Amino acid sequence: MAINALTLPSISSIDSYDQYMRTIKTFPMLTAEEEHEYATRLAKFNDLEAAQKLIVSHLRLVAKIARGYTGYGLPQNDLIQEGNIGLMKAVKRFDPNRGVRLVSFAIHWIKAEIHEYVIRNWRLVKTATTKAQRKLFFNLRSMKTSVNTLNTEEVDDIATRLNVKPEEVMEMEYRLNGQEMSLDTPVAADSEETYNPIAYLEADTPGPSDFLEQEQNERLQSSALSNALANLDDRSRRIVEARWLNEKNNSTLHDLAGEFGVSAERIRQIEQKAMQNVKKAMLANHTE
Repeated sequence: MAINALTLPSISSIDSYDQYMRTIKTFPMLTAEEEHEYATRLAKFNDLEAAQKLIVSHLRLVAKIARGYTGYGLPQNDLIQEGNIGLMKAVKRFDPNRGVRLVSFAIHWIKAEIHEYVIRNWRLVKTATTKAQRKLFFNLRSMKTSVNTLNTEEVDDIATRLNVKPEEVMEMEYRLNGQEMSLDTPVAADSEETYNPIAYLEADTPGPSDFLEQEQNERLQSSALSNALANLDDRSRRIVEARWLNEKNNSTLHDLAGEFGVSAERIRQIEQKAMQNVKKAMLANHTE
């Protein structure tokens, strides 16, 4: 049984949002010692009961973060459920021996999962499909040096670094600003306790935004490569694919020389020219 198969309270299985919030507030917060113990049991023994304890103790954090995305006009219930998925991913990857609290590590994964949901469903993002807008969506938050609104100098700096227009930076800043939870803002743990996420050290492992950006870049590169290959003649495309894109065994120059009835040197020349065209086409696509 995997972590994602655990049974968690969900708004769909409870009468209302308010009742869901009352339910998750009944789960106790964990001390650092309890958290370390449960995380160790999960890591060493795949103890799903320990995983359950870690997850339910952080459901209030998910709800708090999800409230920060109400400005996108998406159902709060869905935002919470997506955030819970991010929380489960964080628990699965959490290393109790790194000296950080789960809350610090989980914030990144919760937000990343909600971001993905927003990208799939937010009407403005669905119609705003330019590379500049997607680049900003994935990078703007991480490039900001504070939670305050960007000033003109910061806008110009980000625009230069991402190779986008300043007005595009300002537009995305407007869309994303104002609803995020500040790391300096105390988060209610229960009626007696609060905690500030900034009080915990950040994990130095790659965050989900890094993985998401890498995945996005890989999709763009794959699309650019397909377009570049489509512009080659049949023989050149066959040679490039056989030499470089065969998942099993790449063909040799002599293999292709026999297939096309020319010399190996001629195959090398065709390959060299085709690869130059592919690289040129992909570079042009990247800088558009």
